Amino acid sequence: MLMKSINKCLSIVLTFALLSMSLNNAQAALVSNEQVIAQAQHQNAKAQLIQAIERADVRQQLLSMGVREQDITRRIDLMTADEVAQLNQQIDELPAGGDLLGIILVIFIVFVITDVIGATDIFPFIKPVN
Repeated sequence: MLMKSINKCLSIVLTFALLSMSLNNAQAALVSNEQVIAQAQHQNAKAQLIQAIERADVRQQLLSMGVREQDITRRIDLMTADEVAQLNQQIDELPAGGDLLGIILVIFIVFVITDVIGATDIFPFIKPVN
């Protein structure tokens, strides 16, 4: 008798568990070629930016400005595609082997802007706008 009631309770619980699992529907959508290309371009632009920042002189200058090393790549990951493209364009416009201070200044300004909008919290003296 006891075994029969345990089996009945167990089957009710398992029935509800299976029903609740079937309610989670996966949704799929077609991905256009433009979306795939845009994503690939964004990843390439991020990689190019990270490569520019991994130069020893640029990294040392950022560290001397108070940016922690682990925050540098994290901030780049938080940047939108437009921000990455704009920063890469500014770096490409600089003279070859030239204005290192310009690169560092642009990166520093981007970091300050992300602090102001509250995306990151690297500089303690900047209060986010909320």
